[in-house]
Amino acid sequence: MKLIVGFGNPENKYNFTRHNTGFLALDFYMKIKGLNWEKNPKFNAIWTKIGENIFIKPQTYYNDVGSAISSFKNFYKIETSDILVICDDFNLDFGKIRLREKGSAGGNNGLKSTIRNLGTDEFKRLRVGTANDAIRQKVGDVDFVLSKFTPGEKEKLPEILRKISSNVDEFLA
Repeated sequence: MKLIVGFGNPENKYNFTRHNTGFLALDFYMKIKGLNWEKNPKFNAIWTKIGENIFIKPQTYYNDVGSAISSFKNFYKIETSDILVICDDFNLDFGKIRLREKGSAGGNNGLKSTIRNLGTDEFKRLRVGTANDAIRQKVGDVDFVLSKFTPGEKEKLPEILRKISSNVDEFLA
């Protein structure tokens, strides 16, 4: 069994913000695969189980996503090596995708929460670049991750989301 997690914040006001890249990626994946989310939340997450794979969007806010991940991992007895998290990374060029088998949080509070709740950093993470230094320098890091994508960035999102979907398919294979 594998667990695929998209990081984000639960309120509609966070839709199409950089921090909700993980939610956006999983919603896109569900749409292109013709899949739907379960109607009843579980363990503080929107979720769905497809075959032996579970997809979740934690509803605990970004900085505490690890608690929902840990609940699913423990309940379904999922190996840590069978977890893939999808998160934004403002240190990567916009649209760049980096897959790592394990590693530090690198300043990402969602990854810090996940490492703390799982007790290890040995889970896969797909980091999606959201860098836009012109905006980030003007507003600072906190406001930057909660900022909406620019119109030019939004145009590029479908291509980026397709690449992420391919990475998810490879993980599930």
